[in-house]
Amino acid sequence: MERKIRVVIGKPGLDGHDRGAKVIARALRDAGMEVIYTGLRQSPEQIVQVALQEDADVIGLSILSGAHSHICPRVMQLLQEKGLDDVLVVVGGIIPEVDAAKLKEIGISGVFQPGTRMQDIIAFIQQHVRPQVQEI
Repeated sequence: MERKIRVVIGKPGLDGHDRGAKVIARALRDAGMEVIYTGLRQSPEQIVQVALQEDADVIGLSILSGAHSHICPRVMQLLQEKGLDDVLVVVGGIIPEVDAAKLKEIGISGVFQPGTRMQDIIAFIQQHVRPQVQEI
């Protein structure tokens, strides 16, 4: 029996707009994934700690503030320090193409702009995460 894909949705930084994060969380849940939403104004440290505690397969970051160039490298550094190199990290928000390429260079697997179809995000996660077989 395969366990569900576990996704932590983080809203890092000071941006107070979380509608998109909640829409994504619901879409992923409706697609059969377990979703943990960390809430607003989370630090990279808090998000990575939740991912560790929840045995997450995926971290999804929602960043509209333009702080992606600061937040994403910190998240990747913390994941490496905690031995969570196998956690898929995706980010959504207002991210210029030049920055998207830089984020992918540091290990961010997917960068999604506003208007990306939910089904495309769901398919991306499903294609890049292989849930472990749950022992009974």
